[in-house]
Amino acid sequence: MTSEEPEPEPNPTSDHIMDWLEDSVSFLPSFLDDPYNSGEINGYHWWNDNQDIAQDLINIGDTSPLNSPSVTATITSTKPPTPTISNNLPLASVSKKRKSADESIPKPSQNNTTQRRNHGRRTNQAKDGDAAVGEVVPVKKSVGNKKSSAKATGNNCNNGNNKEGRWAEQLLNPCATAITEGNLTRVQHLLFVLKELASLTGDANHRLAFHGLRALMHHISSSGSTFSSSFSCSSSIGPAAFASAEPRFFQKSLIKFFEVSPWFAFPNNIANSAILQLLTDENDRTLNLHIVDIGVSHGVQWPILLEALTRKPGGPPPLVRITVIAGTTESDQNTDTPFSIGPPGDNFSSRLLGFAKSMSINLQINRPDNQPLKNLNAQMINSFPEDETLIICAQFRLHHLNHKAPDERTEFLKSLRKMEPKGVILSENNMECSCSNCGNFSTGFSRRVEYLWRFLDSTSSAFKGRESEERRLMEGEAAKALTNRGEMNEGKEKWSERMRGAGFVGEALGEDAIDGARALLRKYDGNWEMRVEDKDGFAGLWWKGQPVSFCSLWKLDKESQ
Repeated sequence: MTSEEPEPEPNPTSDHIMDWLEDSVSFLPSFLDDPYNSGEINGYHWWNDNQDIAQDLINIGDTSPLNSPSVTATITSTKPPTPTISNNLPLASVSKKRKSADESIPKPSQNNTTQRRNHGRRTNQAKDGDAAVGEVVPVKKSVGNKKSSAKATGNNCNNGNNKEGRWAEQLLNPCATAITEGNLTRVQHLLFVLKELASLTGDANHRLAFHGLRALMHHISSSGSTFSSSFSCSSSIGPAAFASAEPRFFQKSLIKFFEVSPWFAFPNNIANSAILQLLTDENDRTLNLHIVDIGVSHGVQWPILLEALTRKPGGPPPLVRITVIAGTTESDQNTDTPFSIGPPGDNFSSRLLGFAKSMSINLQINRPDNQPLKNLNAQMINSFPEDETLIICAQFRLHHLNHKAPDERTEFLKSLRKMEPKGVILSENNMECSCSNCGNFSTGFSRRVEYLWRFLDSTSSAFKGRESEERRLMEGEAAKALTNRGEMNEGKEKWSERMRGAGFVGEALGEDAIDGARALLRKYDGNWEMRVEDKDGFAGLWWKGQPVSFCSLWKLDKESQ
């Protein structure tokens, strides 16, 4: 829908959603229309101070309960400061002089372009820092919102999975290896090159170089290594992040991201469908619904589910309880877990309660004391299994529990089993790593760089290369993965093993969930795809042929103790 199209006709449900959105956000996620409609989306809406945006909610026709009308609202925001970085590095002589910050970088020649394509391979082969720097030609950085910048970034000319085009990784990973090996000269030179190319206004490579450079400097300064005193990180202002965002802008950014990218919209959509699937399987419609939210949606997921409950045969449950688990992990206390911690003052509960009241849904929202996530138990969430359907929705949080001895992840899943939930919905990152030495800094760092690349590359396409504060906020939050001391995910196979070991059995997702998720992806970039696996019924989200995340539904294994 474009700005020239007629405004949608008013309806009562739209007014309900307006109440929930008031003074907070401009639109709810753009979800699917008819799952059997193969029409392509024509474009995205771009927010500005003088524009009202109407955005559709879930509507998958007669085949799914997730259906909702249009919404129109106006928002305002406060601009976060532009992030900068400055490193004082002792530099050896190099073959190329550094450009002044005010001096424009000349357009590289065709020969230099060829050199850029091959510089990553040569960097990895370099014996020392001088050779590595000599092979790198700075790429012209995109500035502002120029059309050339949008075109270059939006088209993703680096081809996501073409390793030769992903030059930032081919500088960051060898630098991490050199740090591990204590090769001071090479570390100096690679950091110098990264500093020349790092930018928050370029394509995904420039942005990855910026965030990766900060992460490397953070590691050097905090690791106590033998040469840490040779480097200093003088950056006092980091990238924008959730904890420092203004609450209204934070909520607006979340919902804008849901509109343009399925990174979180896809698992949330499947989770909502799975909850409805579990309720359909429940014969007793007099039971209350209790959802334990261990996720990163910050309330954005639930208005769509609540609206769908009103169209459920027999109406919504007598009482809907949402228990929001904001407990921390050890890694949260060291460096914030990406996407898990919102800004002070952000409280979606009041808006969600008002929305539920307008929909005639009896809703309660509980927030237990901020205890460690690993201590979650039935007493903490006041579970009453005799009169409620307990469903646990865990999304992108559990992999930050410690998986080493003692294994907090397995023990946590066993504690969920003791609560006897009707179902557990598990969504996690899926990097499919089976290596045994990810505790090594350079190995673990390369995995985190790979994860962040997929996020930055897909986000560049989602925003069509346009610069926006919402984009910077989401990217800055995702970049925490590079400095978070918790381990990255273990992949879906390991999680399946853990779930089965804890007393759960995989449950296939229903046709409504699968059809709805497929239709949802048609709203986004064509490089997104869903892959459904017969084993355990996993639904995977993939970007350019590479796994991003998986969603799964689990029930109690009646034969387990």
